[in-house]
Amino acid sequence: MFRKLCIANRGEVAVRIARAARQAGARTMCVVSSADEGAPWTEEFDETVCIGGPAPGSSYLRADAVVQAARQAGCSAVHPGWGFLAENARFAALCEQHGLTFIGPRPSIMERMGLKWPAKVAMRAAGLDLTPGSEGLLETVEEAVSVAESTGYPVILKADAGGGGRGMRICHSADEVRTEFPSARAEAISAFGNGAMFLEKYVTGGRHIEFQVIGDSYGAAVHLYERECSIQRNHQKLIEESPSPALDDATRKALGERAAQAAASIGYTGAGTIEFLMHPEGEGATAGKLCFMEMNTRLQVEHPVTEMVTGIDIVREQLRVAAAGPLGFTQQGVSLEGHAIECRINAEDPSDGFKPSPGKVDVFDIPLDQGPGRVRVDTHMTEGAEVSPYYDSLIAKVIVHAATRADAITTMENTLGAARIEGIATTIPLHLAVLGSPEFRSGQYDTRTIPGWPA
Repeated sequence: MFRKLCIANRGEVAVRIARAARQAGARTMCVVSSADEGAPWTEEFDETVCIGGPAPGSSYLRADAVVQAARQAGCSAVHPGWGFLAENARFAALCEQHGLTFIGPRPSIMERMGLKWPAKVAMRAAGLDLTPGSEGLLETVEEAVSVAESTGYPVILKADAGGGGRGMRICHSADEVRTEFPSARAEAISAFGNGAMFLEKYVTGGRHIEFQVIGDSYGAAVHLYERECSIQRNHQKLIEESPSPALDDATRKALGERAAQAAASIGYTGAGTIEFLMHPEGEGATAGKLCFMEMNTRLQVEHPVTEMVTGIDIVREQLRVAAAGPLGFTQQGVSLEGHAIECRINAEDPSDGFKPSPGKVDVFDIPLDQGPGRVRVDTHMTEGAEVSPYYDSLIAKVIVHAATRADAITTMENTLGAARIEGIATTIPLHLAVLGSPEFRSGQYDTRTIPGWPA
């Protein structure tokens, strides 16, 4: 195991990684910006090093500064968490060049899976289904129109290097494709420096289901079952649960095995997530199919959902395999127990268009004893702490686990109903509305709407 670990992130994820590192016997150093220097959550580390100003581009996105700080602090490995540099293949390669172990897959794998079209080619070769669309990257507007006509409207244009909804456009006609193609390409070039585009059939009423996988450097890869992530806003997940109400046991087992085999086929090491879109009934040949969308080559925000239903510490396993150890379990040793739900609590006002709500937190109390299930809170916030305007608004994740889905919903409702967070607005009212909606309670929901919440 590593003697000292550099955590190249901030807030909740940095605190989460530090906890696993301590349990593994490693010391921790966290890089911070000047805005985060001295924040209460930084007390969780053995050491902190300020690497720049408040803006991410001046600190957390400075790969050279992170590597220099890690080297000077005597670290032997770097954990990027999620966001910032987590899926940056150049950063992973820079770490390797300077003798630092990057906690994640090899740079070549990250680069291959970081672009959507090469990832689709690799996953199709591994036996996963794809959503109908273009058979490669699109060179011209008229080529996009031709593919859209043969695929059938509506279609969605996607940037090969896209993420977070950027470089994406839904089109219902040839005229819309002609208008939106250059606009999407320009946005992709501005955001990612890469204007490559492809096209897929746009699926209305689908479900977003992802499988957690993890592999080691000895060729083993396993799945830790699925997470249901269909409740989203602007392509950002709000609530996740496991197991998915949309899958039966036979489908769950078969797709999990295919996901693990796909990860093994590309030599994947570390934790990753293979994301699928479940096509609704009425979609012709793809009705009911789970088609590959993309692979996230990092730790996911929602990983605690999987930890709760499997009992496996995913971050600890990341550290183990990065240190050249074998996985601590086999596929036969992974079982799915009970039901887990996670709500992402953001410092935003959902009643005011999800306006960010930075500022001082006067009261922060999320109880852990609101049964019938058990409650876990992953957070970096404390009473008196500041929510910074410079970074993501996520302040806490509330995760519950119970014997049944109904008990998990009850536990989450009780917990959020009793929570007290004052001084800032949060998304708790939104979560309570979703939890109480008939659609969520029945498990019959999809990506089109937020159940229980106005459009």
